[in-house]
Amino acid sequence: MNNLKQGFTAENHRVRVGAQRREATRLRLIESALTVLAEKGPDTATIEDFIAAAQVSRGTFYNYFRTTSELLLAVASGMSDEILQVVDPAVQQFSDPVARFSAGSRLYMQTALRYPVWGAFITRVGTRVAARGQLIDVYLNRDLLEAIARDRLKIHNVRVARDVVLGTIFFGIETMLTEPTHDHHPEQMMRCVLTGFGLPDAEAKAIAFAPLPVLGDVQGPIFSRLTPVPASVPAPSAVAAKRKISFSRRKQQN
Repeated sequence: MNNLKQGFTAENHRVRVGAQRREATRLRLIESALTVLAEKGPDTATIEDFIAAAQVSRGTFYNYFRTTSELLLAVASGMSDEILQVVDPAVQQFSDPVARFSAGSRLYMQTALRYPVWGAFITRVGTRVAARGQLIDVYLNRDLLEAIARDRLKIHNVRVARDVVLGTIFFGIETMLTEPTHDHHPEQMMRCVLTGFGLPDAEAKAIAFAPLPVLGDVQGPIFSRLTPVPASVPAPSAVAAKRKISFSRRKQQN
């Protein structure tokens, strides 16, 4: 009986170790993909680029992703969801759904400045893989629908409103990383969005410029491998981000 129990224990240990190694390899591919995509963009990067950066074989790549598009989706959706797992609990302190999605949008954009290698990547990939069906889409729809139900906004079509906000977020990130802008760019964008959705300008300004919850570092398995820019450091341009961002190097095994 003891031998049988020991056999089960050893087998369970091998299964756990195998699963950990597979996940480590998958995360290595995703981590390396960020660097490749920031340098080459999603349209010109090849499988060879990804396997070279991750130092894995072509066969290993295909064990995890069938195409480069699948890898792009894994990177974009995984990182976006990791951000929202930090942002959404923070904005739940606001009972007003308009205040929630305004604060959430600003925090999401701020995260792109704190982690500019991700910001540079997300502006190259675009919303086709970064938003639809992911947590940012789910939470935004939730708050917009509640705002409509409570007659807080003059919105006739929630999908149109969602697209307006998502476009604001992703184009805003690109602007802040690539062009000279002022310190309150996200706030001014949300003020415009809210007035466009029917709020009086004074109320829109108050909500758009309201103090934000303080977020810690994003601790998800992908973001934990990135080094955030200190709050005192000005946001780099996308070009500077490619040169300056350093990944936390950790020993991994296939």
